[in-house]
Amino acid sequence: MKVITSYLLAVLGGNVSPSAKDLKGILGSVGVDHDNDMIEHLLTQVKGKDIMELITAGREKLASVPSGGGVVQLLQLPLVLEVMLLHQLQLSQ
Repeated sequence: MKVITSYLLAVLGGNVSPSAKDLKGILGSVGVDHDNDMIEHLLTQVKGKDIMELITAGREKLASVPSGGGVVQLLQLPLVLEVMLLHQLQLSQ
């Protein structure tokens, strides 16, 4: 989850194609250890893909999950991406 969150932070900061170095810098800036393999795997899975398309696909996958108001939906954003990326990982294996 922390790798996905660092990716999202980089994109929200204006970096449309974050590198492993970018993600490690974000994680390191808050004292979080990182897994090089997970970072590389995430970057491989999202390479050339638009973040909004990934989020939309993740939301569609979670459409059947009951949710509350806007705050709940905002808090689900990392979960949506994680579910979608995990699904892609399973398909690629």
